Amino acid sequence: MKSYNLTRKSANAGIRMVLPAMIILTVFILYPIVQSFWMSLHNWNILKNQRSFAGVANYLKAFGDERFLGALKNTLVYTVSYVPILLISSLLTAVFINYAFFGSGFFKSLIFLPAITSMAIVAIVFRFLLDGDIGFLSIWLKSLGIPVKDFLRNPDTAMASVIFAGVWRWMGFNMVIFLAGLNAIPDSLYEAAEIDGAGKLRQFFSISLPLLMPTTSFVLTTNLIGSFQVFDQVYVMTKGGPMFSTEVLVYYIYYRGFNVFDMGYASSLAFLLFCVILVITLFNLKGFGKGERDGEYGG
Repeated sequence: MKSYNLTRKSANAGIRMVLPAMIILTVFILYPIVQSFWMSLHNWNILKNQRSFAGVANYLKAFGDERFLGALKNTLVYTVSYVPILLISSLLTAVFINYAFFGSGFFKSLIFLPAITSMAIVAIVFRFLLDGDIGFLSIWLKSLGIPVKDFLRNPDTAMASVIFAGVWRWMGFNMVIFLAGLNAIPDSLYEAAEIDGAGKLRQFFSISLPLLMPTTSFVLTTNLIGSFQVFDQVYVMTKGGPMFSTEVLVYYIYYRGFNVFDMGYASSLAFLLFCVILVITLFNLKGFGKGERDGEYGG
């Protein structure tokens, strides 16, 4: 009986500790998700406050919407370009900075500085930097006699400019995560490798890279999710242009919801985006989880 009372008290204490977090999750996450799904089943013009039940018509409409399919394609282009570049640059920077040298602390702070800056501010800076008339880069290239086009008004370079801004903003943050992973690797492994005659490159591929796989899984997953949710720099730098070449899914959802005021259709697009992110994330986690279970990561 005494043991039962202790167990019950422990359970009640646990519930009281978890309850505030559960209330916050319910109010700010679970309820908006349910409300958004309910909205996606309606034709809802929030400007005129007109609402009618549509069922799955909004979801079926999306697959025939060329602009939605174009936004999906642009998002995939952004993701497959942005994520590998960010991952590799962050990892290599972390490996370089991890070696103690004069001024390494200064370089860590300098590279991490963009991570504490608002993405909107970063986008404004890059917008002026890449401007075809008054941008610093354009003026510098013109002084060298190199013909310059407006990077943000050229469909061939606009997406690359958006990707570069995103990489510059997030590289320092991911570098810090990789540094934490590198510092968690025992020094004895590197000392043993040096005794065996392994050079720095061999140590990186045989020790650092395999033992960083859990960290890499986290970084890859979070950046995949973030790349599908890209919005700030697109909104500030290009507004989805030129000729919809940088219009991504979140920007198109914003356009349908707050420019066209078709909140029902915008909600259905948001749910489709949620499904895409969920599938990719589960696939990614399953792949890395299988690798860890099979002992492929230096276990």
